[in-house]
Amino acid sequence: MSGHAIDAAAPAGAASRLPWAGLLALAGGAFITLLTETLPAGVLRPMGASLGVSDAAVGQLVSVYALGSVLAALPMTALTQRLPRRPLLLAAIAGFVLVNTLTALSSSYALILAARFLAGVSGGLLWSLVAGYAARMVVPELQGRAIAVAMIGSPLALSLGVPAGTLLGQQIGWRWAFALMSVLALLLLVYARWALPALPAAGSGRRVSLAAVWRMPGVRSTLLVMALYVLAHNVLYTYIEPLALQAGAGAWLDRLLLAFGMAALVGIAIAGWGVDRHLHALVWSTVLGFIAAVMALLLWPVSATALLLATIVWGMAFGAVPTLFQTALARRAGAAADLAQSMLVTGWNLAIAAGGVAGGLVLQSGDARHLGWLPLLLLAASAVWLIARPKAWA
Repeated sequence: MSGHAIDAAAPAGAASRLPWAGLLALAGGAFITLLTETLPAGVLRPMGASLGVSDAAVGQLVSVYALGSVLAALPMTALTQRLPRRPLLLAAIAGFVLVNTLTALSSSYALILAARFLAGVSGGLLWSLVAGYAARMVVPELQGRAIAVAMIGSPLALSLGVPAGTLLGQQIGWRWAFALMSVLALLLLVYARWALPALPAAGSGRRVSLAAVWRMPGVRSTLLVMALYVLAHNVLYTYIEPLALQAGAGAWLDRLLLAFGMAALVGIAIAGWGVDRHLHALVWSTVLGFIAAVMALLLWPVSATALLLATIVWGMAFGAVPTLFQTALARRAGAAADLAQSMLVTGWNLAIAAGGVAGGLVLQSGDARHLGWLPLLLLAASAVWLIARPKAWA
């Protein structure tokens, strides 16, 4: 691939066809990670009542998970870059077996809080490994499609797993829901050990500094556009309920979120189809598609039809984004792809947190009709940077 940094750490026998068994193991890891992160939000009240704490305190179980991911992704990936990849990934999955079991069995809020932090550490490490692992399993021409398959667990967890987890928590109790998560993680651990090829440490064990990766051409541009995009997304997604209420669609918020998740799956499919040949064009499509969706929300704020159509377009655009940004980083960072991905994980989680705060400030200063202006500004900045730095996406 002309203009791409070829991954020097790719194994000699890299597959010339997609290794579906291994890629689905990685997708399962993404699914378990995201479901573990969001499950407390779906069982907020029963969990709070059982532990004798407030809804807000249970909400902090999601926040402390994100904090663990942010704090762990960079140092854990840097410290483990000389270790073989498969045992490291299996250790991250085993972490979910442990922490979900602790959560299911414990009656101590403090212990569960600590377990959730450790879950975030496991999640940060796993997210940092998935894209690089997928890319190194195949020849360079298939790296984008391999990453797309590995990423499919994320929208599946959001669109199907989260509602299912919430329903399970309501039907069988929150403790059994977490126990089921432990069983799923244990089954995944066994399957991943069988399905994933053993990969040596990236770059034959050579230690690369974070500063060296940061200075690689195209890495900073990719991370900046990613941060602006994800920040814009989370300003809206965190406060999609006020948008739905404003449009008279509050009663079918769950169906709106399902439409978003299904559209995201379509976006992943499109990204997987074209990422290896049309990365630059697809990145532009995600930015322009999201801008069109935001414009619809601003122009027709009280139209349920406009909200639904905008959500579908927005979901398709956002579904493609993880594959596109992770492929761009894998191309630019080469053998240091895992370190570059850990930067993406950190920036992604910080953008999630900042999006919630920024959206809240916008809502406090006005109403939901004004919520789209900040995302529009952030997306415009992304477009300007894409024009200024086109080589980052070549």
